[in-house]
Amino acid sequence: MAKDKKVTELETTAREWLADRGVTIDDMAELVHYLQSQYHDELSMEECRFNVNRVLKKREVQNAIITGIQMDRLAEKKMLEEPLQTTIEIDEGLYGIDEIIAFSIVNVYGSIGFTNYGYIDKQKPGILKKLNDKSSGQCHTFLDDIVGAIAAAASSRLAHSIAGDTDTEED
Repeated sequence: MAKDKKVTELETTAREWLADRGVTIDDMAELVHYLQSQYHDELSMEECRFNVNRVLKKREVQNAIITGIQMDRLAEKKMLEEPLQTTIEIDEGLYGIDEIIAFSIVNVYGSIGFTNYGYIDKQKPGILKKLNDKSSGQCHTFLDDIVGAIAAAASSRLAHSIAGDTDTEED
């Protein structure tokens, strides 16, 4: 297995911004466990955390995180022009750009990620329920989809590695 590369400024920023918004590695690992435990009897939280951390090492994922969180922050500060401000603020159902950013994450580990993402996006377990609570005063229009997509991608990575797909061992 290849050694981990040096942690980049982009990765550090993405991880810090997730933490600043109240999202932990364990929160995302719990979502992976939720998605995969019925298929893997002895799935550990450590294995779920490992796969989340591997997904977070991907530049495409890091870019999605900082882009989405920045948009949510700007909406909270009312720094977007109308009609975009209201659209993002209320997480308007037909907007869809938040899901498109999530798809860029889901895509990293193949088509199984789409089904994982669709399922978890509808169920909204764990941290996703909290992120969707509009009463907090925070805007998570992008973040809830990004976190769900990270969990879906980590679940896909896990499924590929358990199936013996060696390509996932080095990423």
